[in-house]
Amino acid sequence: MGRRLPSAPPVLSGYTYVRPLGTGGFADVFLFEQNMPRRSVAVKVLLQDIVDDDVLRSFNAEADVMARLSSHPSILTVYNASISADGRPYLVMEFCPGSYSSRERAEALPVATVLSVAVRIACALETAHRSKVLHRDIKPSNILMTTFGGPVLGDFGIAASLAGGARDELFAMSLPWSAPEVVDERTSGTVATEVWSFGATFYSLLADRAPFELPAGSNGSRAQLKQRISRAKYTSIGRADVPASLESALARMMSRDPAARQASMLECAYDLQRVERDLGLPLTALEVADEAWASAGAPVDFDNHESRGAVISDVIIPTLRPGPRRSTRLPASHTREGTLLGDHDTGRTRFTPLTLSLLLTGAVVAGIGGTIGALVIAGVI
Repeated sequence: MGRRLPSAPPVLSGYTYVRPLGTGGFADVFLFEQNMPRRSVAVKVLLQDIVDDDVLRSFNAEADVMARLSSHPSILTVYNASISADGRPYLVMEFCPGSYSSRERAEALPVATVLSVAVRIACALETAHRSKVLHRDIKPSNILMTTFGGPVLGDFGIAASLAGGARDELFAMSLPWSAPEVVDERTSGTVATEVWSFGATFYSLLADRAPFELPAGSNGSRAQLKQRISRAKYTSIGRADVPASLESALARMMSRDPAARQASMLECAYDLQRVERDLGLPLTALEVADEAWASAGAPVDFDNHESRGAVISDVIIPTLRPGPRRSTRLPASHTREGTLLGDHDTGRTRFTPLTLSLLLTGAVVAGIGGTIGALVIAGVI
């Protein structure tokens, strides 16, 4: 089945549409130019015909998670979130021109580059975990490359709470990088499954294939791939420049027994730093949010499915302008037979001679005042 065409881009105030960037099962991503301040942005827009409570719940959680975490230098920055004029929720995000997916690379990545990227993403995930958030979709295509070549983690569309909740019952996976216990639907996500997916992702960056994929053209069925993942038999990357210490660290991350894996993403980062030290490489800095930051503020509400768009103020602003004029119907005792605008049956307002005289006098005075004002402005007087 061919990839579908992108939906029509939304019309967004303050943004100019440029071109489509990609399509997915639930959303399309477009390149826009923000008019003020001027910059290129990626806009992720939900498809109009699939928006329901579950989709809105996922969208709201993604927006809130990214807003909470995107101050981390290795997590994609979100600028804005709202609902377009045609009712589609959208996210405005940092535009990243590439990813670390093998489809976007012409050659294998150097070991030093992979180690540096891996340490940074491990710190990003450790920060998410300290904020009680599981990513649940770690894979090469979700590690994006910024305009300046730095790695950032994106796509928190199926993120879930470490504290548990309704969304944890959703089994969603990118199969080649999912842990055996996720593939077997024994859990929908834990820190241990994140460690597995992280290890499988960086194995892929070094090997140019997922850990349990066979050589091109001989992968077999999806069920067979699941069986290979469930057995979790680690095979060497097959590169002479990959040291045994790195193979050992990755093999531990992808242990069949979750308890045998590193206990946290920070421990993964330490293991990778040791490999850098063994190779004589500069150590990649550890950038992890401290506990005080992680515990500050309310936790992300993963069960919110309200449509949240632009806030419309309900503050009443006082004004000196007179209110709208209202016609006044005089009591019948103050009228005489015959009216200015018609007979009695029309229901129109009747005027006494005194009232009519006052109205006419006011109109004449207003006309004279207006004429004098016009002459003053024109410089005649």
